[in-house]
Amino acid sequence: MIRVLLADDETMIRAGVRAILSTAEDVEVVAEAGDGHQAVELTRRHRPDVCLLDIRMPRLDGLQAAAELARTAPETAVVMLTTFSEDEYIAGALGSGAAGFLLKAGDPRELIAGVRAVAEGGAYLSPAVARRVITHLDSGTLGKRATARARTDELTDREREVLALVGAGLPNAEIAARLHVVEGTVKTYVSQILARLGLKNRVQAAILAYEAGLVRDGE
Repeated sequence: MIRVLLADDETMIRAGVRAILSTAEDVEVVAEAGDGHQAVELTRRHRPDVCLLDIRMPRLDGLQAAAELARTAPETAVVMLTTFSEDEYIAGALGSGAAGFLLKAGDPRELIAGVRAVAEGGAYLSPAVARRVITHLDSGTLGKRATARARTDELTDREREVLALVGAGLPNAEIAARLHVVEGTVKTYVSQILARLGLKNRVQAAILAYEAGLVRDGE
């Protein structure tokens, strides 16, 4: 079972999200929080696989809570759940260490897909968010390709291959299958890549892979 903590200050929203997640046989909501501070405390207590955080919450907002969880509960993957798609929220979520970003107005199937993806060690962006990120990458807003390539040139050929597959959004199990190695080897490669490049998580790694041109069309 994928154990999920749900944090949103609106009770009806939490009920709706819980109802959607309850349709997945492999997902269980183990706790609910009404603010960011409570989300951090309950995550430390229950150690869920995934923490769904609303961005705007009292006491401690979702971005602050995500940053705190990245520091104190790194084994829990954080997914930001919000009604907002403005660039500053996307940038803030990615910078806070979140592994995913979902819009409340999105397809309910995206919610379950996102939870499953990050629980397996992958990253997940709502398609609407992904389009914004890719647009910024194409326009150079998030960095120049030459700079990104210079950073990835520090990696071995195999590490760049793994980074490209991370950029394509594949979880460790699928990467292992493609490269014909065990999943533990992929985890080691990903950890090495993040450490060598000074990245916080797989989402930042995926962005760098796009910037460097490592992700092929149709990957």
